[in-house]
Amino acid sequence: MITLLTVVHILICLFLIVIVLLQHGKGADMGAAFGGSSQTVFGTEGPLPLLNKITTWAAVFFMVTSISLAYMSSRTGDGSVMKEVVAPVAEPHNAPIPLPAADGAAPQVPAQGK
Repeated sequence: MITLLTVVHILICLFLIVIVLLQHGKGADMGAAFGGSSQTVFGTEGPLPLLNKITTWAAVFFMVTSISLAYMSSRTGDGSVMKEVVAPVAEPHNAPIPLPAADGAAPQVPAQGK
């Protein structure tokens, strides 16, 4: 799910970059005000309303995918690696150490002295 959402997020990001680069700058309308070319294909206002709507929706989808990815990535690390590790049983430090047994004899434990 995260992989699919990441791919969609990257595609929306690239589309948003392209659609922003297609738009005119603020100074581009000044030439048309003094008798420049008219853009009759898109009407009197040109392609700005259509490109503005596309840019707005692309930005909304970009924000939604960004928030979704942030939420999903924060939820993946809920567990701990140490849950399945079993702690070794600690032996007391004062426990006597058995000596190796002789042939057939029981192991001997040294006497503790104070």
